[in-house]
Amino acid sequence: MDYRDRITIEPGKLGGKPCVRGLRIAVYDVLDYLAGGMTPEAIVADFPDLEVEDIRACLAFAADRERRLVSIPPS
Repeated sequence: MDYRDRITIEPGKLGGKPCVRGLRIAVYDVLDYLAGGMTPEAIVADFPDLEVEDIRACLAFAADRERRLVSIPPS
């Protein structure tokens, strides 16, 4: 999935943290809800501005970020 259409980073919004579609919903928060056991459907029910595809975009963003961190050679 190409998350770049759904995950935005704006310096003036939430301190420049990655957000979902310019909303004040941080990727970190969505991932935290998932880690806490919430289903994507439950998150969307609690945050009606979100879509299930936004949840998938958060996961894809996190996977991409992790992939890039792993590929950095140790110093």
